[in-house]
Amino acid sequence: MAKQYDLLALGTGTAASAAASRCRGAGWRVAVVDHQPFGGTCQLRGCDPKKVLVGAAAAIDHDRRLAGKGVLGPARPEIDWPGLLRFKESFTADVPQAKERSFADSGIDAYHGRARFTGTNSVEIAGETIESRFILIATGAVPMRLGIAGEELLATSTDFLNLRDLPACIVFIGGGYIAAELAHVAARAGARVTVLERSDRTLAPFDADLVAWLMERTRALGIDLRTGTRVDSVARDGATFVVRATGPGGQETLPADLVVHAAGRVPDLEPLDLPAAGVRTEKGRLALNGHLQSVSNPSVYAAGDAAAKGPPLTPVAGRDGRIAARNMLEGNVAVPDYLGVPSVVFTIPPLAAVGMGEREAGERGLKFRVRQQRAPDWYTARQAAESAYGFKVLVEEETDRILGAHLLGPDAAEVINLFALAIRQGLRAETLRDAVFAYPTGASDIAYML
Repeated sequence: MAKQYDLLALGTGTAASAAASRCRGAGWRVAVVDHQPFGGTCQLRGCDPKKVLVGAAAAIDHDRRLAGKGVLGPARPEIDWPGLLRFKESFTADVPQAKERSFADSGIDAYHGRARFTGTNSVEIAGETIESRFILIATGAVPMRLGIAGEELLATSTDFLNLRDLPACIVFIGGGYIAAELAHVAARAGARVTVLERSDRTLAPFDADLVAWLMERTRALGIDLRTGTRVDSVARDGATFVVRATGPGGQETLPADLVVHAAGRVPDLEPLDLPAAGVRTEKGRLALNGHLQSVSNPSVYAAGDAAAKGPPLTPVAGRDGRIAARNMLEGNVAVPDYLGVPSVVFTIPPLAAVGMGEREAGERGLKFRVRQQRAPDWYTARQAAESAYGFKVLVEEETDRILGAHLLGPDAAEVINLFALAIRQGLRAETLRDAVFAYPTGASDIAYML
């Protein structure tokens, strides 16, 4: 006889864990399943380990920027890659076991293996059938298929984060978050880095002006950033790889010791056999209603990157996991709200954004003013010897509400949270401008940005 549950969560990352915890707290019989080590992308293969590498690269960069400005040393600082990887693993190594213990302590059953639907309320895991009143799809995302010859030779971002030694020459295919962040780390660790982006700009979701400022800084690091370049194939040539691409100057061939897929991710749905559960998809994404529930199978909900409803960010996944749980428990009483969710690209310096850009505000017919400045001469930038510093802030004329904020600079990853709070709470620019912040800090620049 199949084991019976009230909730089976497919995945053990932020979204699945949040939903499982809430439903178990309500007295439900709950189980989770994952074919990968327990813990999910953020803790094991994404945000957390990546930020450890970024932190080391930022420390190196800060030291180098201040060379000749009162900072002396016997030698140019360098990254010890094997040592950095050991430090990174001190954050990740114990996560799977700790996660499994946490589930057990909470009375949540945990299964290892790939889940596959066998019916509207049933899945098979390693030959065992599990039935559940509700099933939450929180399987995360995987690199999208590129449809190029030699695609199987590409390394993933997970592979990069687990490199025991850093290759001398790295090519990144794609120009989004993954390429920008990992390229900045690799370049500062001494690798020769090339980024190939098919469109005419990188980091498409972010403000074009600030991206252009960041790209200047990126190229100044020695990163070979090529836009308008299509990758045609990847092949092996002995111990190296050969990347063939077509760019503005025609066809070109690039040798590399490592080629990394950084061209985007899609929900990890294919192995689930969704048709067996009557779960409909649209263009590779789950067809969900506003309550994160499948439109074709009311027993199935989704959250996190697998749901692909809000920004693909860990805090969003956790909140949506709790919303899905509440809807299962109480009967579709909550809908996710993505107003004022900030995004950060952890380059050095970081690029951050929240709210609307000029195009979106214009398309909505809003009347707004824009305060924009490239400000390397401001104290915040000068004291860090950082040349890439600037902002763009949109304020609605009629209400004085902040519509959007776009920041580039040393403190952007923190200051953006204040703008996010202002947008979410509908604060007027005057209110934020009149606030008294500690000085000198990145936040103390806000009044001059408005």
